[in-house]
Parts: sequence; structure tokens; C-alpha cells
Amino acid sequence: MHSIEPNAYRTSEPSPERGRKDFPGKSLLSVVLWVLLVGVLVPWPVVVAQGIAPVEPNGNETMEYYHLEMDGSADVKERELQELRQRLAGTTLRVTTLQDWPLSYTVKVNGTIVGAGVAFDLLEFLMEKFNFTYELVMPEQNIVGSTQDMPGSVLALLANGTADLAVAFLPILADARQHIRYSTGLDEGEWIMIMVRPMESASGSGLLAPFNRDVWILILISLLAVGPIIYGLLILRHRLTKDKEQVIYSLPHCVWFVYGALMKQGSTLSPTGDSTRILFASWWIFITILTSFYTANLTAFLTLSKFTLPINNVEDVRRKEKQFVTIRGGAVEYAIKNPDETLNALSVLVDKRLVDFTNNINDSDTLADKVAKQNYVFVRDRPAINHMIYADYLLRRKINPINERVHCPYATATTPFLKRNRAFGYPPMTMWNRIFDPELLKMVEGGIIKYKLNDRLPKAEICPQNLGGTERQLKNRDLVMTYFVMVTGFVTSIVVFVSELGFRYLNQRKIANELLQQPAKKVSTERISYLGKQFSAGDSPPPPYAEIFSRHQQGVLGSERTGKLFEDVNNNHLANGANRQMINGRDYMVVREKNGLGSRLIPMRAPSAAIFHYTYAN
Repeated sequence: MHSIEPNAYRTSEPSPERGRKDFPGKSLLSVVLWVLLVGVLVPWPVVVAQGIAPVEPNGNETMEYYHLEMDGSADVKERELQELRQRLAGTTLRVTTLQDWPLSYTVKVNGTIVGAGVAFDLLEFLMEKFNFTYELVMPEQNIVGSTQDMPGSVLALLANGTADLAVAFLPILADARQHIRYSTGLDEGEWIMIMVRPMESASGSGLLAPFNRDVWILILISLLAVGPIIYGLLILRHRLTKDKEQVIYSLPHCVWFVYGALMKQGSTLSPTGDSTRILFASWWIFITILTSFYTANLTAFLTLSKFTLPINNVEDVRRKEKQFVTIRGGAVEYAIKNPDETLNALSVLVDKRLVDFTNNINDSDTLADKVAKQNYVFVRDRPAINHMIYADYLLRRKINPINERVHCPYATATTPFLKRNRAFGYPPMTMWNRIFDPELLKMVEGGIIKYKLNDRLPKAEICPQNLGGTERQLKNRDLVMTYFVMVTGFVTSIVVFVSELGFRYLNQRKIANELLQQPAKKVSTERISYLGKQFSAGDSPPPPYAEIFSRHQQGVLGSERTGKLFEDVNNNHLANGANRQMINGRDYMVVREKNGLGSRLIPMRAPSAAIFHYTYAN
């Protein structure tokens, strides 16, 4: 015990000259003040005995310092921990756990059910250090438990004292703190989504990949609108300027110009006005830029595009109302059913029966049944999914060691579905947390837990979203739009062709009905004399001159008796005064009239002969 020196409480004495006034009851007042001073100063030795030590005077005797000594409390704490260690040694703790492979699960060894997994590896470290054993007390249901879901849960075993310790990675829930005590945090658990790998990226592929839907809609609107706009501006300019030299193109010509420019084809349209020329040039420039971007982006998508999934986060699940499955009684279920959690927005999907809280503890069965067959999204914590994908990858690689897409039929989303800290659990009135928590904290800080979670997994990412090892080859699904365009074009042309036939048939019927309704015309009785024969209007006209005067046939004009048109004579001189002559570079037959008064020129060239024949016959 430290002693208090008198100098520590020395005060300056008052001057004899000050305060010489006499007061009634002066002695009584002095006694009271002295008693109070003694009462204040008496506890100091006790406080000093508890750890307050005076600082040696610094020579000035005006300032002194005290400091606290906590050595006594540290000794007491260490003595209590040592007593706890001694009580724990040789004790058998009642331990509960969850079937949550690979973090915690049970196996049968020599007829005895024992715990396994990362959580029990940590328990083995504690058992080795503190020399205790455990016995399993399994919950009736494989659920963590909450205030509204207590019966048969791990939470119930801890709350009623049936279990001394929960060796499992329990998510730290706010409402569970009123029932149990959590250990120091072991890790931050991440629940992610796994789904069937889609055949194509969510960003699109093939001919539609370079632009999104809004761009394609605007391009289609521009194609439909620019043609009529050009036609309308041409009409407006013609009416305002009264330009007689301006050519007014029809609406089909303007529409065809717009479509031809999109296909980078030329046009025969040649506007005369400067305003219409600028309009045409603007459309050409727009199409040039548009097609350049399309070609470049199409090349990039076919060679360098990154594979993306249609479902990447919670918002995608809610917006697209995607069906998903998760473990019953886990962190995801409680986060969805808790009004204070962000995931409570998915409660709408629960009401629509789009969420399946499964009791199946075999993740491989859930993956094969719900995900592969029914196209569900499986929400599970990251260690479980990583080990599950790796085991599936090794199995499929043995069956088909070549095709990498066969090895990885599933894909995982990169954005976590849920994040929660995880820890062991104790009963609310436990005392073992005082010796277990410091050791668990050392394992966390030393990286042992992180190492155990990734143990027996490759360092490389297993089945990533973008399978970079596969060569990008065009498949039929990339050319679906090409086939669609061709089929649409053929179907449209067939429909138009059938429509033309229908309109043609209707027009013919209409014309026939109009002719039947008109009065019959009298046939002309006028007769025409040609080559000694009489022809009426109903008779067929004479043969064309191109056939009569063939260059391969020579002869003279025949008589009515023989019926022959020519008779064989010499080459250039024809009988009966008819001969062939070259006039102005053209071949003519010079025929003398029957009355002998002059001659007639009959052209020998086919077009001229046809014109002559038409004129003569009519």
C-alpha cells in the first residue's frame, strides 16, 4: 500500500492580516469545516490501495499526477480463464450442426455419427487445445430458425439449453440475437445464383447483336418515314417555287430510293433543286455512318464479345419473375420474409409460387432436377456452388474430355444474391465463448478459415461465364435472322403474286361484265380488194410483207390463175415490170401498178415492211 505524503495535500497558509473579523459561532463553523475536510481526505488511502499511486513531487510542489494500475484486473481475468480451461478439460459438450455441405455435415464412422466439414475442422483445433470431446444433438429440421420459425431448429436447441454449441456457419440474423449468442465472425457469406448456361449471350448474337432493340426500332421508323417525307417535301417545293423544270418523283420511287441507299445501292433519281439534293445527301450520309457502325460492331460481337447472363442480380429476378430454388430455413428465406430486409421485395414471387424452399440437402439432385430440367435458378452459398460445379466438371470431363461446353453446362452470376456474416452459436447464458472466441479470431486473422473454404479447389475459376478457351464459330443460330429475312421475303413475294392474280381476275370479270352490258356493234360490210381477192372486216388480214418478200426467195408477182407470188427469173430483174432497188441505203421492191400508171415502192426491211403492211391493211 502506498502512503500519502503530507506534502501532497499541503496548502498555503493564510496571512495573519487577512480575515481578522470576528463572527458569532466562529468555533462551531471551524469544527464543521474540519470534519468535512477529514471526510474528504479519509478515502484516499483506500483508493491508493486499489491502484492510484502518487507521482513524486517535481520540486515545485504545485502539480502532482496519478495513474491507474490495471495489473490486478488482468490477473483476475487470466485466473478466471484458467479455471474455465480446467473445467472444460475432459468435458463432453453437446454440439448441434446443420447438413450444409461442405461447411458442415455428418458422416457415419464405425457406426457412430460424427461431424465433418470446415466447421468441424475448426472444432478439432479447439478440441486439441482444450482437451474436450463432443456429442451430436441434431435438430428435428435442418433449418437455422428464426423468431417465426423456431420449432425443430438449431436456434431452438441453443435457446432452451439443449445444445452447448452450434458448430455451423450460421448467418447472423438480427432477430436471432434475442435468443442466442453468436461467436466472433468467421467470414462474410455470399449467396450466388447458378443457372443453365444459355446458348447465346444475353447481349444478343447474330445479325441483331450490334444494336439494341431501341436502335432497331428507330431505324425501322426512319425507313418507313423518310420516303414519304422526301415525297412530301418535293410536292411542297414544287407548289411553292412553281419550278417547271423540277421532276416530281412518285412515292414508290422515293421509298425505293430510301431502301436502296440502306443497301448501299445507287439510284436513278436526280433531283434538280438544292434543297432536295441536300435532303438526299443527308440520308446518304446517315446511312453511311449507320452501316459503318453496324459492320464494325458485328465484327466485334462475333470475335470479341463477352458472354453475359440474362439473370445477374436480384433486380433481374424480380423484374423478369424468374423461378428460383433455395434451401429451406436458410439465410435467403429469412431475408425474403423479413420486412426490414432488401430481399423482402421478392416476397411477391413467393406469393405467386415462383420460389421453391427445398428440404433436399443433396445439391446435386437439386441441380439436376430443378436447374437442368425445369430451368430454375439455384441460390446457394458460394463454397457449396464452387465445390458442386467442380465435382460436376470432373465427372463430365471423364465422359467427354474434348468439348468444353459439355464440361460446363451451368453458369454462375458474379453479383452476390445476398451477403451475411456467419459465426458459431452459443446459448444465451454460455461461458465457453470466453475461451473459444479468442481462438476463433486467431484462425480468422491467420487465414485458416479462408484456406479451409477453398481447400481442394483449383486456383483457376471453374466454368467462368465466358469460356475463353473455345473458338468462336458461327452456328445456325447466329444466322437465324438471315434465314428469317429470306423466308419473309419469299413469303411476301408469294402473297403479292397471289394478290396480283386476284386483282387481275377481278378486273377481267369487271371488263367482261361491262362489254356484255354495252349494245352490240354492227359489223362493217365494207370489202377490201387485195391481190384479186375480196376481204371483209371479219376476215383475217393478209400476211406481213416480211414474210412475203423474204430475202431468201426471189420471184415475180404471180397471176390470179397460178396463185404464185413470184416466178423464178434472173436475180435483179423481175417480170411484169417489178424489180429490187437500193434507195437511200434501204432495200425496196418496185412494183408497177396494174393500170400501168406509175409504180409503188414496197420496203423489204422487216420493220418497214411491218409498218407498210399495217398501213395498207387498215
